Amino acid sequence: MSEDRCQIRAARPGDAALIHRFVAALAAYEKLSHEAEATVADFDTALFGESPRVFCEIAKWDGEPVGFALWFHTFSTFRGRHGIYLEDLFVLPEARGRGIGKALLKHLARRCIEDGLARFEWSVLDWNAPSIAFYEAQGATVMREWLRCRVDGEALRSLGT
Repeated sequence: MSEDRCQIRAARPGDAALIHRFVAALAAYEKLSHEAEATVADFDTALFGESPRVFCEIAKWDGEPVGFALWFHTFSTFRGRHGIYLEDLFVLPEARGRGIGKALLKHLARRCIEDGLARFEWSVLDWNAPSIAFYEAQGATVMREWLRCRVDGEALRSLGT
């Protein structure tokens, strides 16, 4: 990959619509468009509101936005330190194969090292063999023994009352 052709920068105010488009494209790829209900305003508030708790990096190729990584801090009680959880990583299909996804991962890994963070983690759909192979090639361990749990919608309302 040519370093001068790929640039990564932190998302900034005005990027919410771009991030929303990337998320819509990711949801379509993952066959989850029916679950993607976040709006441009939701991203604007979450990323650039008074107290952001989620962050985003934008990847550009020759100055054009081609991908993003949306992440937040976690905490490991076993390690006693924070980490980064990568919620979404996406590169436009026409820009894949140029090392952009790897550049986004390396960027966040460097952040972990520089900030003294303990872990860099994310999830991948079990059917997504190309992504699993890509992540393993970057040194990631797919932790098949851990199952992700979720409570949302009516179940969340029921649990919370």
